[in-house]
Amino acid sequence: MAEELSPIKQIAKEVKKKTRSAALGFIFITIFIDVLGLGIIIPVMPKLLQTLGHFDISTASKYNGWLTLIYASMQLVFASIMGSLSDRYGRRPVLLISLFGFSIDYMFMAFAPSISWLFVGRFIAGVTGASTATATAYIADISTGHKRDANFGLVGAASGIGLILGVGLGGYLGELNIKFPFMAAAGFAFLNGLYGLFVLPESLKPAHRRKFEWKRANPLGSLIRVFTKHVGLAGLIGAILLVYTAQKAVEYMLSFLLYEKFNWSMHSVSLLALFIGLLLFSIQAGLIRYTIPKFGQQKNIIAGIIFYAVGLTLIAFASQGWMVYLFMIPYCLGGISGPALQGFATNRVAKNEQGELQGAITILNSISVIVGPAIFSFLFANYTNKQSGLYFPGAPFLLAAILMVISTFLAIKSFGAQVKKVRAKKSVKTTNAA
Repeated sequence: MAEELSPIKQIAKEVKKKTRSAALGFIFITIFIDVLGLGIIIPVMPKLLQTLGHFDISTASKYNGWLTLIYASMQLVFASIMGSLSDRYGRRPVLLISLFGFSIDYMFMAFAPSISWLFVGRFIAGVTGASTATATAYIADISTGHKRDANFGLVGAASGIGLILGVGLGGYLGELNIKFPFMAAAGFAFLNGLYGLFVLPESLKPAHRRKFEWKRANPLGSLIRVFTKHVGLAGLIGAILLVYTAQKAVEYMLSFLLYEKFNWSMHSVSLLALFIGLLLFSIQAGLIRYTIPKFGQQKNIIAGIIFYAVGLTLIAFASQGWMVYLFMIPYCLGGISGPALQGFATNRVAKNEQGELQGAITILNSISVIVGPAIFSFLFANYTNKQSGLYFPGAPFLLAAILMVISTFLAIKSFGAQVKKVRAKKSVKTTNAA
């Protein structure tokens, strides 16, 4: 009887493997779509704001800060709600709702007759912008051990490819018509949602689901609860938040720097983005599959943050445009820290809490988007204003580098605290056994 069932089990195993691969492919595309939208906006947003508002780039940077504030604030409020809903009803419906929501946002931005319409679009995107948190929870559901870290690396690879095509497409289409990039992003998000309706299986089994509770969906309450409940996570809150905040200097202000300091065109910004995307893809899809198993999560986290700090400092003081290409290399190497941070956190959380955890991490990112672009936009506007006594467009990047240095010390301190807790537990067990 066992011999008769063996082929059936083998077939079932192969079917399960193919289903999991298809699901990972969908998650890859979903995160790719998210970053594609960001990439499209990077070269176009400064020009779009200048066109709609009829003002200079310094003023445009301020409006950019307000737009990101609206987006991040809504994401902060709704990320933990969406994460908790995915723990109750499954990952699939939340992912699909998020994708269709993004398509609506991009259409608003494509046909915005004034800047106020951009705020409406960013509001909608913030409400539905939990797809990354739910997508990473999906990966945690179907992955274990170092495969989980490697699959989180796929998130970085998807980000790299999304950035490559997003900024490249944004620069190319933006020069044809400033509305075309947003229309393209809306179409991609909508088509991916339709694709998910047919191919995406649910990853969270009913046995692992939990009741939805509003107190657990409270964004700040969820954040505090997750990182105080699990050993080793509490001390990382500050480090993660500072890293995320510092990253926003490049994500939201690099194009402003290139337009202002080096007078680049959208096409030139697109070419740089292609270079950055290739770097990110090589690091996230290839390098971390070697560095994490070889050196461990903690060393990857520390080394990555240091690389970020070095790259940001160099970008701040770049005197010629070609130097930005060179200085992006150490900055992109900082990407080895991201999957390690994700793996470190998810390994300490139960299956039915992965959505809540990823929602909490998304909250950290939302806080960073609220704080980072607002501060960096103010610095850029102040130090590029012709009435200012000091002209220094690199000011946001220098501040970001300082934040990275501080986060390095916080991470090292938190790892030391974790080691002490583990030793204390072992000591208690030894005493009890004696």
